Amino acid sequence: MKNFWFSLDDKIRYLFVGGFNAGVAYLIYSILCLAMGVNAYQIALALSWALSSIISFFMQRTLVFEGKGIWYKEYAKCCLTWVFSYLINAGLLEFTVKYLNLNVYIAQLISNFTAAVFTYIVFKKFAFKKAA
Repeated sequence: MKNFWFSLDDKIRYLFVGGFNAGVAYLIYSILCLAMGVNAYQIALALSWALSSIISFFMQRTLVFEGKGIWYKEYAKCCLTWVFSYLINAGLLEFTVKYLNLNVYIAQLISNFTAAVFTYIVFKKFAFKKAA
């Protein structure tokens, strides 16, 4: 099974693992929006990203990019990536809610997808870059 999994292109592995992680993050976001009220959507987003990023790091490192470097250095690079990814997500979420009048749940699906594409590129080229 391991040989089959790693024979898949990393974009396919990222799609599966990232999809799972996005699902976890979205579930946390939705639960927090329900618990705190939809007006607290930015707080829900920050909390969901903080919680899901830990899960995401270990899954991306082991199941997608096969990180071989020092884990805490890779984690620091991932955190830097997530700062920018979070800003993209939060900015797009704010725009789609305030100016496009989208429901916060639909807006987050759109924002999260956009941030995921950015994150894949930066993870591959920076956070988990293989030594030459």
